[in-house]
Amino acid sequence: MVDWQTISAFATACGTLVLAAATFTAVRSSNRSARIAEQALLTGLRPLLVTSRADDPDHKVVWYDHKALLSGGRAIAEHDGGTIYFAIGLRNVGTGLALLHGWSPAPKWLHADDPHADIDAFRRLAIDLYVPPNGSGYWESALRGEDDPLYGEFLRVLAEHQPFTIDLLYGDQDGGQRTISRCLVLPAKDDGWYGQIARHWHLDRADPR
Repeated sequence: MVDWQTISAFATACGTLVLAAATFTAVRSSNRSARIAEQALLTGLRPLLVTSRADDPDHKVVWYDHKALLSGGRAIAEHDGGTIYFAIGLRNVGTGLALLHGWSPAPKWLHADDPHADIDAFRRLAIDLYVPPNGSGYWESALRGEDDPLYGEFLRVLAEHQPFTIDLLYGDQDGGQRTISRCLVLPAKDDGWYGQIARHWHLDRADPR
């Protein structure tokens, strides 16, 4: 005799199992789609800074007590009136607006494999600086007075026209996707300076290496 109650219960259980499997697959697919969409959105907002090109336009760099003209591919390191002024010409080769957050100076040549400073040790910029996607801009800051522990060392570097390092901290327009780009500031034959990017570190996602 056929036990229809058992068959019905078994069929219900099979149906529930199939529904659960379909739901699990749909959820996984939905999550994967959401991750892909989020990644695509972040990629569209992601900046990446390199030094500017020689044919990029000049930028007028203004501190509250100093000003200078910064040409494409060049950097500025000037000592005037007890203050050392710095600027680096930049180009954003990423797809998102770059918002500069801070900087970490080193009065020597740091190699690409030398670690960057702790994030809390980066010096905050006095003003917000932006570099548009596929456009040029600059970073600027200064060491003011002998009270700064690096002031004397940088005076020597400038006097001897020796290379030094500036690590730049920046992110996207929402403050995410933080990146550190190491810029070597190298002496030029005309007694000026030019910049060269040596390494990038991603702080909010996996590094590219």
